[in-house]
Amino acid sequence: MQWKGRRESDNVEDMRGSGGAKRGLALGGIGTVIVLVLGLLMGKNPMELLQAVNQNAPMQEQTAPANTAQDDEAAQFVKVVLADNEDVWHKIFKEQGMKYEEPKLVLFRDAVQSGCGDASSSMGPFYCPADQKMYIDLSFYDELKNKLNAPGDFAMAYVVAHENGHHIQNLLGISDKVHNMRSKLSEEDYNKLSVKLELQADFLAGVWAHHAQQMKNVLDAGDIEEALNAANSIGDDKLQKQAQGYVVPDAFTHGTSAQRMRWFKKGFDTGDINQGDTFSATNL
Repeated sequence: MQWKGRRESDNVEDMRGSGGAKRGLALGGIGTVIVLVLGLLMGKNPMELLQAVNQNAPMQEQTAPANTAQDDEAAQFVKVVLADNEDVWHKIFKEQGMKYEEPKLVLFRDAVQSGCGDASSSMGPFYCPADQKMYIDLSFYDELKNKLNAPGDFAMAYVVAHENGHHIQNLLGISDKVHNMRSKLSEEDYNKLSVKLELQADFLAGVWAHHAQQMKNVLDAGDIEEALNAANSIGDDKLQKQAQGYVVPDAFTHGTSAQRMRWFKKGFDTGDINQGDTFSATNL
C-alpha cells in the first residue's frame, strides 16, 4: 500500500506507553487457545469468555516497555489508514445526504479500559459502540503475519477498515438493532445475527478499499490478495479447526473464511454500500 508521506489522522489516542495496571491473567498463546476451545465446546462466544476472564482476574502492576521503531512505524501506518477511512466515509455519507462522525482509534499495549469494559490484547482489535472508539494492540500486526500466515501491510489495513465498518454500522443504527435482539434469541440464533453483522463489516471494508483506490490510487499489486488472505485466515471455520481439530457451525460468530472473503470482495468490486445487506441475503 502506498502510505508513506501521506496524511495521518489526528483521531488517535496513543496509550502504548501508559503502563499502569492490567488484569492479571493476561491470556495469550496457550491460555487463549484453552479459553477459545472451552467456549466452542460450550456453545459460547469465545470473545465474551475472554473478556469475562480478564474482567474477573486480579489487577497487576505493569511497566510499559519503550516503543520500538517497528512499533512506531506500524502506528504511523494505522494513522494513515484511519485518515483514508475518514476521507472515504465523509465522501460516501455526503453523497447519501448524511454527516459522517469520525471515530477515535486507541493504540494500546497488553490491556486497556474501554467504554465496553476492560479488554486485553488477546481479544484482538475491536470496536466499542459505547465510546465510538476502535482499540488496537499493534502486536496483532505480528500475529497476522507469524501466527495467522497473513503478512502484508494491507492485511492490517483490512483489519482497521473492518473495525471502522463497525463504526459505520453503529452510526446507521444497525449495531443497536442486532444487540437488542440478544435477550430475545437463543445463543445459536444470536450467533447467526452476529455473523451477518461481521460479514457486513467485511463488506464495508471492501467498499473503503474501492473508494480509497479511486480517490488516492493507494493500492500496490497484491494488496487485495493480502486482504483476502487475512479474511481467509480469520474465518470461524479455519480458527476452530486450528484450535480443536473440528468445526462447530452453530458457534460461528464472524463467518467462514469463504464468506468473509466473498463479502470483502463484493464491497471492493461494487463500492456500493446499498449492496451490503447481509441480513436479507439468502446466500451468505
